[in-house]
Amino acid sequence: MATPALAEDIRIAPGTPDQIGAVMQVMEAAFGDRFGEAWTRSQLSGILPMAGVLLTLAVERARDAVVGFSLVRTVADESELLLLAVLPDEQRRGVGGLLLDHFIDGGRDAGLRRVHLEVRDGNPAIGMYQRAGFAPVGRRRNYYHASDGKRYDAITLACEL
Repeated sequence: MATPALAEDIRIAPGTPDQIGAVMQVMEAAFGDRFGEAWTRSQLSGILPMAGVLLTLAVERARDAVVGFSLVRTVADESELLLLAVLPDEQRRGVGGLLLDHFIDGGRDAGLRRVHLEVRDGNPAIGMYQRAGFAPVGRRRNYYHASDGKRYDAITLACEL
């Protein structure tokens, strides 16, 4: 749960395809190329027009700057958090939690029964997801390919609403 002060500093807003540049800057800074988690501009551009896909931005009010984002896909009665990223200098302030709360609340408001996501094994964000009510339900072995050739499992987490 975000602090009231953070909610005053950060505005959660719908994203649009013309903001892909800002989203890519956040993604590249947050993920880099070390673990193979980041998407390409082409992948992001390709999924945004699809039905059920929602891009959400965390915008710092003072600078009107995108400091984080989430990308969600909803199909039938489930929603998947495809990406969540926050600029490194803004991490551990609750920005990711604001985006995650928005994702969960959106699922509840839509009457969904479950939300889920995949995350690299060892990613520090796993703790945030678990505190929000997500629990492990699966594992994809060697899913992420690091730049050094090492592979990492993806852990599937789900939260019943």
